[in-house]
Amino acid sequence: MATQAGRKTADDHLILALACGATQEAAATKAGLGVTTVRRRLQDPDFVRRLRAVQADIVARTAAALTAAATESVRTLLDLQKPGTPPATRLGAARAVLELGLKVREVVELEARIAALESHVDGDGR
Repeated sequence: MATQAGRKTADDHLILALACGATQEAAATKAGLGVTTVRRRLQDPDFVRRLRAVQADIVARTAAALTAAATESVRTLLDLQKPGTPPATRLGAARAVLELGLKVREVVELEARIAALESHVDGDGR
């Protein structure tokens, strides 16, 4: 019978593999488990909660990395709009700046509206 420490290690490997997008079969192999065990673990609410937490952490870290790179990306798009850049490239950069700018503005406005609604629901009336 597996020890608690051995099961935790296998679960950790399994969670990481699944959170990174591995199939159940591939995750089972990486964790040294059978596919039946993986399917059984995915029926355990605590295991699924841990898996979702790791997935959420990966998404948050990815978003942070993209946010950190965004300023340089905007600078690149703006550089591509300068005279001397081929017109098709300038057009593509201009289109990207406009499209992304509108999306970012929409997200910021939605976040503000959601925060206002949450504040209203919580009863502090801001």
